[in-house]
Amino acid sequence: MERIRLSSHLRVVPQPRSRRRVSIAASTLFIMGATFSSTLLGFLREVVSARYYGTRWEMDTFLAAATIPTILFGVFNGALVSALVPTFSEYLAHHKEEEAWRLANTVLNLLAIVLTTCAIVGYFTARWYVPIIAHGFPAPQMNVAVRMTRWLMPSIVAVSLSGVLSAMLNAYHRFRAAALVGVAVNTVTILCVVLLAHSMGIYALVLGTALGLTAQMLVQLPSFLTIGRYRPTIDLHHPGLRKIWLLLGPIIVGSAAGQLALFFDRFFASTLAPGYIAGMNYATKLVNFPQQIFAAAIATVIFPLLAAQFARENRRGVARSVVTGLRLVNFITIPSVCALVALAHPMVQALFERGTFQASATDLTASLLPYAAIGLIALAANVVLTRCCFACRETIWPVTISVVTVVVNVLLSLVWLPTLGARGLLLANSLSQSMQAVLLLLVVARLVSGIDWGALLQSSGKVIICSLAMLAALGWIGALGVTPEPTLASRAWFLFGQIAIAATVFVAIARMLGVEELNLAWRTIVAKFERNLVSPPENREAPIA
Repeated sequence: MERIRLSSHLRVVPQPRSRRRVSIAASTLFIMGATFSSTLLGFLREVVSARYYGTRWEMDTFLAAATIPTILFGVFNGALVSALVPTFSEYLAHHKEEEAWRLANTVLNLLAIVLTTCAIVGYFTARWYVPIIAHGFPAPQMNVAVRMTRWLMPSIVAVSLSGVLSAMLNAYHRFRAAALVGVAVNTVTILCVVLLAHSMGIYALVLGTALGLTAQMLVQLPSFLTIGRYRPTIDLHHPGLRKIWLLLGPIIVGSAAGQLALFFDRFFASTLAPGYIAGMNYATKLVNFPQQIFAAAIATVIFPLLAAQFARENRRGVARSVVTGLRLVNFITIPSVCALVALAHPMVQALFERGTFQASATDLTASLLPYAAIGLIALAANVVLTRCCFACRETIWPVTISVVTVVVNVLLSLVWLPTLGARGLLLANSLSQSMQAVLLLLVVARLVSGIDWGALLQSSGKVIICSLAMLAALGWIGALGVTPEPTLASRAWFLFGQIAIAATVFVAIARMLGVEELNLAWRTIVAKFERNLVSPPENREAPIA
């Protein structure tokens, strides 16, 4: 075994390569399992919420009450972590660990003070700002919304600090504790609802959410404290604070712009009949499911490649990588949109229709799902395109486009709300996201000095042909007139059969047409876990509502 002599008394024996490979493999498997469990439990949380609360006014009220905590999560967690990580990593790269941790401790302690102050102010002022969000609610429902908001406000401290802890742990390659965040929040929320729903009603969900958000911070504390670098100190003269502040400005504007879209959705939807806010939420969660699993993985793997290529001034390499990323996005999302539209009713029925979630709730959610689904392609493409802009050190244009997108979204919502209601709100979201994707693509084309439009269009054309064949297969199944028994097992098995047949047809046609993305998509997703890459904070869905 190789030995490296440090002195006459001390020797370090490197770990054998076979043992290192076993360690990496075990870590990879753990993170893959935790990520899959987190995604599955997150979706199960929605299924449990539907089972106990359906699309009743109580669920609408909870979603409205969670708006401000969700917005604060997006701004503080996404923006601050995005600004802190590169600055912290720069100090570590220059072997200035003491400086790095003095900065990290300052940010952590300041954040705790600022957020605690925000939570206290938000608690006592809820009766003034909640009526702005939920202005369409009647007085009794408004009082419930105010009370729920007060229950949730303290959670912004835990959820935002949790994001910073995850970033610090990832910088030290301690991925396991951070990977358990989603498992913790979803498990605690589900248990509270199942155990307390009969005695507490909707407040079981409120309590479960607040406790779950606290649990996701606590599950990381032991690993974070073992680093042994935390100190209750604040250094306002640390030079790193200025660097963070310079990065923070445009990121906060971009994050706030994205969160404003959620605010206006709830603002407009509060004027609709009871159940529409909940129905929009369930439809949106279904649409986000493939994006969270596949598009985020593609963007996470491709980001370091783009940054390295740009640093070497390899513009052609950046352009090829962007096109590859977009081709993979189209390969995943185009058939997903077709399946979500064609199977809207059986999908909602099999996943949600039980308990309080009755047939009327299924009809409502299924009618909204297609309008949310058509924006999935742009939603996933925006993740890749934004990554490319950041890798090329372009921040002004993505932020400007985000602001313009929100303005267009609000204007379209105002136009379509009177005639289309909730469908108009979802359609406005989808079209504004599509506009954002087009504008970002133009910016990226300028940054990389050209995009291979031919390869992108050819690939998209093949995927569209495969998806049309899949739609034809689903239409043929629907024409048979087969209706499953009104049981969960029967509906789930029938839905699985439809998806299996559709996927088989899609893959078969893809192989006939020689679609390269068929194998590349799987390799990219696996590569994310093999490299222990964690989804960027701004891609994580706010675990509130």
